[in-house]
Amino acid sequence: MRRQVVFPRGFRGSCMLLLVGAAVLVAGGGAAAGDTSAERLLLVHFMPWYEAQPTSTAWGWHWTMNHFQPDTVDNGRRSIASKLYPEIGPYDSADPLVIDYHLLLMKLAGIDGVIVDWYGRERFNDYAKLHRNTSRLIHRAEELGLHVAICYEDRTIPELVKGGRIPADGRAAQAAKDISWLAENWFRLGHYVTIAGKPLLLSFGTDNLNDSEWSEALRAVKTPVAYVSQGQQRTAAVGAFDWPVPSRGLGATEEFYRLSKGMAVAIPVAFPRFDDIYEQAKLHPSYGSIPDNNGATFRKTLSAALKSPAAIIQIATWNDWGEGTVIEPSVEFGARDLEVIQQARKQHLQPSFRFTKDDLALPGRLLEARREAVGTDRAAILDTLVMELANGAVGSVRAELGNGRKERAR
Repeated sequence: MRRQVVFPRGFRGSCMLLLVGAAVLVAGGGAAAGDTSAERLLLVHFMPWYEAQPTSTAWGWHWTMNHFQPDTVDNGRRSIASKLYPEIGPYDSADPLVIDYHLLLMKLAGIDGVIVDWYGRERFNDYAKLHRNTSRLIHRAEELGLHVAICYEDRTIPELVKGGRIPADGRAAQAAKDISWLAENWFRLGHYVTIAGKPLLLSFGTDNLNDSEWSEALRAVKTPVAYVSQGQQRTAAVGAFDWPVPSRGLGATEEFYRLSKGMAVAIPVAFPRFDDIYEQAKLHPSYGSIPDNNGATFRKTLSAALKSPAAIIQIATWNDWGEGTVIEPSVEFGARDLEVIQQARKQHLQPSFRFTKDDLALPGRLLEARREAVGTDRAAILDTLVMELANGAVGSVRAELGNGRKERAR
């Protein structure tokens, strides 16, 4: 008997089934075996951890890494913990205007939603701030028509033990507590990704909670969860997801395809490069690098993922500036990688997809205009353009914004 993945609920109507390795059926419908029209999702891994002035009172660690000084500006650029530079400059993840900018870009690029890196809800380190930012992103994603899922950072749990917040024998119980909260709140949302009717939950890391602790934690959660672990399939998981391994380059992604053939759920990864700042930030030696190769790395990994039978593809990452895996527009690469996604979506997923590379400039122009209009009568008009752009009204948005674009300090 072949295994099946029910995928997903969401904005386009019916749930769909992907029978791994072969036939596709539409729930309540009955497409012929071999039909390849079932919905697949392109999801992008998102980091909600940036703090920047003036939204926050100080520059956060992910821009400074205890070494860089964003208040120092050289040739129009702030000194930040990244080898690349955001096209909109270093930003705050709590800024609602920036959240709109991110989500609109994703929508126009042909990305279906986000997998958010989540650290739980404890008031420890910056976890509570990350939870707040994640909550804002998740609820705005629903309004703008994008899917969401959570990737749980279980490395928070050893930190909570180390900080004296939970006992050493309470690790699995803490994970169960966090996942139960997700089940009662975000897993129930209509735009949350499900597999076989169960909410999708990824976990990042391989050496924090051990295999038996993950099994114990999920047994204690009343809501059935489609748990997918990193790299290799844990006992309690339904499958695994891939991630860039800089020490092994593209060979690691090729090995994942081989090892994941027998899994019910395998989530391949597409990524543009890996070029971390950790050595320059004096944190620890670099993890290594995977070259951009003038965009060839992203084109190759995305093409391989789309040619696989996977129902979910994860792009790593939208905005991990510290590791240089970003596809968010940068000064160095512009929106190049988003243009690649547009082309791939039209070729492999949605021939009717109609957004163009020229449209990708609109979220940035709208962000700039909204920032300039804060406190003015024009602000409300510009706010309405967010939903218009999300609904595809690029012509009217372009007309309202006009053709000019001012140079701005980043």
